[in-house]
Amino acid sequence: MNTINLTINGKQRSASAEPRTHLADFLRDCHNLTGTHIGCEHGVCGACTILVDGVPTRSCITFAVTCDHASITTIEGLDDDEIATELRAAFKREHALQCGYCTPGMMVSARDVVLRMEDPTEHDIRVAMSGNLCRCTGYVGIVRAVQDVIEARRKRGAGAIADGNRKVLGPAGSGHAGAVDAAAVAKPHDAIATRTLAPAARNDANWTPQTTFTKSFTVQHPVDRVWDFFGRIGDVATCLPGTSLNGEPVDGHVEGRIKVKVGPISAEFQGVADISRDDATRTGTISGAGKDQRSNSATRGLIGYAVSQGDKPDQTRVDVTIGFTLTGMLAQFSRSGLVQDIANRLIAAFLQNLEARLSAGDSVAPAVAAEFDAGSLFTSVLVGRLKALFARLFLRR
Repeated sequence: MNTINLTINGKQRSASAEPRTHLADFLRDCHNLTGTHIGCEHGVCGACTILVDGVPTRSCITFAVTCDHASITTIEGLDDDEIATELRAAFKREHALQCGYCTPGMMVSARDVVLRMEDPTEHDIRVAMSGNLCRCTGYVGIVRAVQDVIEARRKRGAGAIADGNRKVLGPAGSGHAGAVDAAAVAKPHDAIATRTLAPAARNDANWTPQTTFTKSFTVQHPVDRVWDFFGRIGDVATCLPGTSLNGEPVDGHVEGRIKVKVGPISAEFQGVADISRDDATRTGTISGAGKDQRSNSATRGLIGYAVSQGDKPDQTRVDVTIGFTLTGMLAQFSRSGLVQDIANRLIAAFLQNLEARLSAGDSVAPAVAAEFDAGSLFTSVLVGRLKALFARLFLRR
């Protein structure tokens, strides 16, 4: 058992709990704060959403022990909150609740939208509230209620607060471990988007990717030529389907995007990467991160590669190690077995394009990168697996 010290709704509270106890259970069972509802218990439905250090957080997938010394605000703690009071009236007026089970989490998320977003469209509100599910209302009344409160507050001069007046940056529920002063990194939005993601991916020694695999292939060209080509990141990007760069690397830093299509889902990951190369050992690393706003999916990865002499003078061996983490809607497609099969096909396409570029020479202009259709790759993977299954069954007879 662990003793957990929290500030809950403005009051200092302590209680003992097992390390596996979720924050939602801790609040309900140890402090009788039953306004926090538990729905899916997988962080999907949003019914359990509360504020941890001012940040909306899924309490059903947050361990209570990780929040030691954090500040917690549940729906009970918003009784006298100005925005929550206005939202309650708007929810009633717009018929934005029926059974009410989702309402506590919905109110917490709606309050965050009102606090942060200056003049959101209906689409903006729907996207911001998409992490809270409601089985009853159809969301129309909820969206109208949020719009009404925002319009009323802006008309009387109550503007949005940048970043929701959050004082620290860091994972919610982290007990302030690793959190940093928000003012110390306050920059224009574009600067933050393009300069903070990749260095974090490169410098965080504690980061462990969800999936890691190693691949090797041989290129029918001399090692010096291949190593030189790998140093031209723009040319390398043209060999990877769906990838394009915003410009040439500056001090080892580059910005770009990759377009991915998985069935009905089309995503465009906007990202940044840091690149390093060692001419002496002919090794290099690419560390980066990116996010797709539409699907709210994010990825972070580290690629290491080594170029060496092949078995013949005109051959080059390339060894690649890839580690990545994928979160959000597209994470459902990141099962390791499928990922490795798709990686084989993706690397085969990359190798084919690489051979073509090396054979054509520098005078040939690079082609525009096509969209990476992962859906077709999934189909080929499944077909291949079915063929292998039937082959095994046939051979057993």
